[in-house]
Amino acid sequence: MLRDLLTGFLPEAVADAAVTFLVVFAVINFALVVATMLTFVERRVIGRMQNRIGPNRVGPNGILQAVADLLKLLTKEDIVPRGADRWVFHAAPVLAFAPGLLSLAVIPFAAGWILADLNVGILFIVAVTATTSLSLFMAGWGSNNKYSLYGAMRSVAQLISYEVPMVLALVSVVMLAGSLSLREIVEAQSIPFVLVQPLAFLLFLLATTAEIGRSPFDLPEAESEIVAGYHTEYTGMKFGTFYAAEYLAGFMWSGVIVSLFFAGWKPDLGGPVWWFLKTMAVFFLFIWFRGTLPRLRIDQLLHLAWKVLVPLSLANLLVTGIEVLAYKAILGVAAEAPLPLAGLAAMAVVNIAATVVVLLVLAELLKPKERAAGSAVQGVGVRVGG
Repeated sequence: MLRDLLTGFLPEAVADAAVTFLVVFAVINFALVVATMLTFVERRVIGRMQNRIGPNRVGPNGILQAVADLLKLLTKEDIVPRGADRWVFHAAPVLAFAPGLLSLAVIPFAAGWILADLNVGILFIVAVTATTSLSLFMAGWGSNNKYSLYGAMRSVAQLISYEVPMVLALVSVVMLAGSLSLREIVEAQSIPFVLVQPLAFLLFLLATTAEIGRSPFDLPEAESEIVAGYHTEYTGMKFGTFYAAEYLAGFMWSGVIVSLFFAGWKPDLGGPVWWFLKTMAVFFLFIWFRGTLPRLRIDQLLHLAWKVLVPLSLANLLVTGIEVLAYKAILGVAAEAPLPLAGLAAMAVVNIAATVVVLLVLAELLKPKERAAGSAVQGVGVRVGG
């Protein structure tokens, strides 16, 4: 509609360029507003969780605190370490912010509300967000700081490790929908896929929490060990860009989870309001994790990825493939078509029961083993005698 309006008094090429500029401008500002809003929301929510008030001084009920923080970052001195690789150092914050911004283009906010309806939308998101590890490594390497480099290496190991179970959990949803398009995945959910694939949802939620470096997976910037990790040497708006990129990535992945598992904008209440409320509910889980869970050690983090999540995601993928083939054969559905409601409901009953059993078994296997009192006393005696 905007393009038709502009072509009435502008050449077609100029109108296309103007529409592209306005859309990009709107998306960038929407992303910045969302990141700013989420910083305030998280600080207030965690304040309540920890029995304190949170920011309440700037503006009514502290609502302008995020704006004050932004103005403070804009006025801070931009410091570059003497031995830094300047091009790499300056490029890293921009590259860290870009994946979340680009991914918003393929997420359907409502029926017809999508900037780029790619038939491989979810594959595009996985490919674009995979560059996050490159930007964080550039930040650590370009800073010429050992703590920054340690944080960068941790981030690379963490992102590579958790992308594997994340993609495997994703494939289970793609098999149900028969498409890589996020719009078609939403439309295929006659019942939310979180009921059909509860284990895949839990695996994907944990993997995305690690992907965006939220607690308890915030090892790349563990302040108690490596100062601030990969962004130790960043000040002013360069630090602010990393900060905004983390919140934008959290919002973007929350939107992806809503589209994959919670039927996106459905039921359609008109516009993207319902999608936004669901997305904020998922983001609340990330805030809840940060307010309650302690940080894992790096060995625990990698152990969880490779010895727990990857085997579970492979098993879930295998079982889902067998179920999809079996139900399509029973119901006479074409191989490329999504499962109908009857097939999804039958899978939901079986998979919810199986997920409960799997979680109970995991809780028992991962329970810390208690040492016998006698052996502990004997061990103390040996150390003292030695």
